[in-house]
Amino acid sequence: MSKVTIYSTPTCPYCDMAKRYLKENKVEYKEIDVSKDTKAATEMVEKSGQMGVPVLDINGDIIVGFDRDAIKRALKLK
Repeated sequence: MSKVTIYSTPTCPYCDMAKRYLKENKVEYKEIDVSKDTKAATEMVEKSGQMGVPVLDINGDIIVGFDRDAIKRALKLK
């Protein structure tokens, strides 16, 4: 089982696409709204070096943006 965290905001279309992709592949994830949680936003920037969302942390692999291929590889999906 993968440990997945997605840092997102409510108005981000790419965040919605990433969450939809995870749901379609039956991947459980923890969502953190960085627009409401400044501590989490700081943590996201420290992990990724980026201010933009989405940022996915999949078992310690950091993926910036909705990169379907990188997410697939990190989750070891077929």
